[in-house]
Amino acid sequence: MRNVFIPQTNTAKISVGLIWLFHFSGLLGILFIDRELFLETTPVNLFITIILLFVNLPDVNKNVMLAAGVAFVVGMGVELLGVNYGLIFGQYVYGDNLGVKVGGVPLLIGANWVMLTFITGAVGAVFFKRAAFAAAFGALLMVLLDLVIEPVAPKFDYWEFANDTAPLSNYIGWFLVAFPIQWVYQTQVKQKDQAFSFHLVLIQFLFFGIFSLVQLAS
Repeated sequence: MRNVFIPQTNTAKISVGLIWLFHFSGLLGILFIDRELFLETTPVNLFITIILLFVNLPDVNKNVMLAAGVAFVVGMGVELLGVNYGLIFGQYVYGDNLGVKVGGVPLLIGANWVMLTFITGAVGAVFFKRAAFAAAFGALLMVLLDLVIEPVAPKFDYWEFANDTAPLSNYIGWFLVAFPIQWVYQTQVKQKDQAFSFHLVLIQFLFFGIFSLVQLAS
């Protein structure tokens, strides 16, 4: 099991090295150099990371595209309901650091749903062979990651809830939406990339976790 998390190909090694470099540079840049400048590069960083994710997939076929399409459409749909009607996640608005918006929701958020589904789902498939269990584990990882991001999201001008704090319904909603998307991923994507996905999940937790700790300490 441990070997699946170690990059084996040159493409995987370069890709993993790049995402560590991007996030470590971003961490230092936001903390010590120019906070706003580095935060404004978030869309570029996310776009490149998503491309690297698909580059590392063993086989990008119609089933992979189906899983990605479901994650994007469902993700964008629930975000539109949340931003415009306060449904599922609660009442919140997106800031300006995530790029072009449609109906108040950045298009990159839909892409982020795809990325999070694929990377957490790939990790889940390592520990659980049954699709339902792997999907539940992947959905739980997505909720935990959101829990780590929420404290710093307003500071980064990503999004902000009406009462400054994400309600419990946000996390319940995340799991309820993420689970069926994860199930589609687990049943459709037979060849998963675990090495790149594992490193990206780890990086996300470390990156936002450090900023959450810094905020708590300030």
